[in-house]
Parts: sequence; C-alpha cells; structure tokens
Amino acid sequence: MPPRPIDHSDCRSVSEILSRVGDKWTVLVVMTLKTAPLRFNDIKRAVGGISQQMLTRTLRTLERDGMVSRTVYPTVPPQVEYALTDLGQSLAEPVMQLGRWAQTHLGVIHDNRQRYDGSAT
Repeated sequence: MPPRPIDHSDCRSVSEILSRVGDKWTVLVVMTLKTAPLRFNDIKRAVGGISQQMLTRTLRTLERDGMVSRTVYPTVPPQVEYALTDLGQSLAEPVMQLGRWAQTHLGVIHDNRQRYDGSAT
C-alpha cells in the first residue's frame, strides 16, 4: 500500500504561528508576563533593549492572537495592564523550557561556534 500523501494545507498557518511565538521579543514578553500582569513601562524595563514601538507592536500582536489581555483602568491618567491569557500561559511553559535549554547549553554552543569558526578559515 503506498504511503498516504501529507496534508500540507495548514503548513503556512503553522509556520506563521511558529514565527510569531519564536520571535525574540515575543519570547521575552511572554517570559516577563508569566508570573504577574504588568503595566507597559514595567514590561519595557524588564525586557531590556526593546523599543517602545516594538513593544507596542508585540503586545498588539499577542493581544490579537488571544495570548495577552489588555485591561484599561479608569484612572487619570488611564492605567493599562497586560496579562497572559490561558492561551498565553500555555505558551509560557514551553518558552521557559526552551530558555532553560538555551542557558544549560550556552557554553557548549559557544565552544562549538569557536571551533567551527576556527576551522572554517
């Protein structure tokens, strides 16, 4: 019996989602919001090196995908708080595992890069 053809109809959608959740800013924002909701400037301080524009874009995309909720409090000036939704929390665990893997293997990867770069010349 010949093998069944692979259904590639979802490949583009899956690739788009993996590209979004694998983005470095998405990873850092999800890790930052894992433990508690935060205001915009608190997130910006915690995620070093991110511009205000990039943080705004990342938060909007995560909100659009249903991974982050945005709550506006009726204060003067209005306070806005961001939190991971249940979907965002479900992403946080594999993101944290990937981060732990990277930290664990950082030295080995660095050594491998140096060895490769030295032999490539």
